[in-house]
Amino acid sequence: MNLNLFNLKPPFRSHGGVKLPHRKSTQNMPSRKLTTPQSVVIPVLQHIGAPCKISVNIGDNVKIGDVIAQSSEGLSVPIHASISGTVSKISKINLLNGAKVDAIQIDSDDKNEFSQKITIPKINSKQDLIECIKESGLVGLGGAGFPTFVKLNVPENKSVHTLVINAAECEPYITADNRTIVENIHDVFCGISILQKFLNIENIIIGIENNKPEAITILDDYVKCQTLKNPESSENSLKEKYNLKFPKNLSILKLKTTYPAGAEKTLIKKALNLDVPQGKLPLDVGCIVMNVSSIAFIAQHLTNGIPLISKRITVDGSGIKNPQNLIVPIGTKISDILNFCKEKEPIKKVIIGGPMMGVAIKSTDFPILKQTNAVLFFNEKDSILPEENACIRCGKCINACPMSLYPNLLDIYTRQKNVDKLSELDIFSCVECGCCSFTCPAKRHLVQNIKVGKNLLKNVKR
Repeated sequence: MNLNLFNLKPPFRSHGGVKLPHRKSTQNMPSRKLTTPQSVVIPVLQHIGAPCKISVNIGDNVKIGDVIAQSSEGLSVPIHASISGTVSKISKINLLNGAKVDAIQIDSDDKNEFSQKITIPKINSKQDLIECIKESGLVGLGGAGFPTFVKLNVPENKSVHTLVINAAECEPYITADNRTIVENIHDVFCGISILQKFLNIENIIIGIENNKPEAITILDDYVKCQTLKNPESSENSLKEKYNLKFPKNLSILKLKTTYPAGAEKTLIKKALNLDVPQGKLPLDVGCIVMNVSSIAFIAQHLTNGIPLISKRITVDGSGIKNPQNLIVPIGTKISDILNFCKEKEPIKKVIIGGPMMGVAIKSTDFPILKQTNAVLFFNEKDSILPEENACIRCGKCINACPMSLYPNLLDIYTRQKNVDKLSELDIFSCVECGCCSFTCPAKRHLVQNIKVGKNLLKNVKR
């Protein structure tokens, strides 16, 4: 498909969405590195796909970047040690979706030594790049956890004309991707150039909401220069190593702050006026959608060879004294983050992710995962779940749904356990964005019930 971006006039209208308060108090705060925790807990499942098999034993000494779990399954990527130390415990842990998996505890030796097995990759082909990204352990850093190498391994019968980069970061509070652009702009553009060169992608669109003025200015200034300018000289410059050119056919798409602008199908609609059919993927309309932090990581990994062992997260909420963006080892316990940022008021709820799509956790022993982008701590006032009232059939949830579904009916048929109707109304197309619950004047627990409905239908299909 030949597509000239400069003949398009985006952003195009998409269905649904809601206006949310921004609450991005950490937007202008430079990221800080968390002091190495005394121990980390690393689950063997941090991606969509099969769990990895543990490849270490209790008592083993490991260094940063050592593979500690891996799998040969098609949708799996390896898990690496995020600190150096001793494997002290292997136990079971409940993930946010309820799955119970093995988790590896590593006690720090305070040496922060990197594995001698880490080498700087050298890629000569598309397949080299895909294999390199697989071995790095990269999954989608925007929250879904889909293995990146699978997304980039385009089948022979498919073609890609546009790489859409998601820098929208449309949930309240979260500013980690914003800080990636501000602090790692060279990595962002080198990552884009690498993908465009080896995957032969014609067009690039970076979608970003207009409530990020500093990041937008940095993006615009970088584009005006039309060169991969590196703020720091490096002997291992990707530009020289791979003869990279500034990305061609690149445009910055400034989006209105309407949630969920960053949802894959919504972003494609706004950027290209293309509708991804129900049950289909962006690839079916010639697009790949990637999070901006994932793009930056690819460049960083090709520069230093270090796998995905740390994560930039936003820490915020009414219960926290020092909200900020932190770079933390994967596996860091929430309790260590709380100790670092300090409690402001008694905390009654902790959410992993944003307030719209995040999940509340029972214990601060839960660890940071690869796909974690925020941890929010709330006081008692902000933790109360409103009581439900009877549906008044106003239709606001239908108007707000970005997937053009009927959340009110999905809620009713879930309560009735009517799986035939749930299937007929295409419940699995729900992206669980929370727009319906947010806009409902009766405070119906729509998203929660839709999640229950999905499980009902899954159990029937089994």
